[in-house]
Amino acid sequence: MAEHLFDPFTDVTVDDTPAALYELRGAHVEYRTPTGAVPAVEDVSFDVPASGVTVLAGPSGSGKSTLLRVLGLIDRHTAGSVAWQGRDIGRLSHRARRAVRRSRIAVVFQSPPENLIGHLTVAGNLRAAAQSAGLTGADPGILDWLGIPGTGDWRIGALSGGQQQRLAFGCALARKPAVVLADEPTSQLDAASAALVLDVLTRLTEEGVAVVAASHDDELVARGDRVVRLREGRVERVEGVDR
Repeated sequence: MAEHLFDPFTDVTVDDTPAALYELRGAHVEYRTPTGAVPAVEDVSFDVPASGVTVLAGPSGSGKSTLLRVLGLIDRHTAGSVAWQGRDIGRLSHRARRAVRRSRIAVVFQSPPENLIGHLTVAGNLRAAAQSAGLTGADPGILDWLGIPGTGDWRIGALSGGQQQRLAFGCALARKPAVVLADEPTSQLDAASAALVLDVLTRLTEEGVAVVAASHDDELVARGDRVVRLREGRVERVEGVDR
């Protein structure tokens, strides 16, 4: 059964089963600098399905992180259109954008400590993540799901970097989002830890959560159901559209 959500566009409930979670059409983002406007992405068009893994792939400076910030309703696009569940996010107020971010979008950054609250325990981080989305708490079985059972009372510093990053995805899941946005989630991990994180990422999609990851990690790109290849702020090609 589809979940029914508060819709900040219309203040009514909507069915959370769109064909595409995001639709970008000619999206353009530029940043103001002392010497003038600098384009970060230009004329970008692609869809993000409501399920599976979409990877934004490309070298540094290709616009991956900028697009994640737009998809996360952190930055606003300058021109073109970006739709969330069929509705133009350009019309959203700051308050409505914050409401969508809180209830439907989770972000995982590349540095594991950035995703967690250092003075809380593992269980405390999961509980805080759930409460930030207006929920009472996290599923107690989530630590087994993450492959770190028995660590609930541990402080964050007792976890390895890979365990911290898996916990970060667990905190994202605890918020029950429609989508998890991950920025280079394996870039600071060794190969073994990265593989475990990728397994968690795949399991997220099995829980019905869409994932959008910005990465140049070949292993992560290979996990993508859809891969958007970027270069110098433009889309070179989109792979896996019909998969």
